[in-house]
Amino acid sequence: MRGRLRDEAHDEDPILSVVNLIDVFLVLIAALLLAMAGSPLSPFGADKVTLIRNPGAPDMELVVKDGEHIEHYRADGRGGIGAGVRAGIAYRMPDGTMVYVPEAATPPR
Repeated sequence: MRGRLRDEAHDEDPILSVVNLIDVFLVLIAALLLAMAGSPLSPFGADKVTLIRNPGAPDMELVVKDGEHIEHYRADGRGGIGAGVRAGIAYRMPDGTMVYVPEAATPPR
């Protein structure tokens, strides 16, 4: 009979529920740390990472991480403007590979 009273008192101890909550929070914190370590922009990740958010959309953003330095580039919705010249032609082969054929170098005018 004496052992049974101890078990009932053990089941009603409020501090045990607090200990269980602490265990749950420790598991949650460990999961968040693992998720952060797997992120491409994590400080523990690769040295150089380029991330494109909303590709092809007018509000596209390019994030470049080089070591500890992170740069953000945002599109303003306009197409690229510049003084570039055609550099060559790219062909898609039947197997899906791409072949780039550079044009002959011409002197600038």
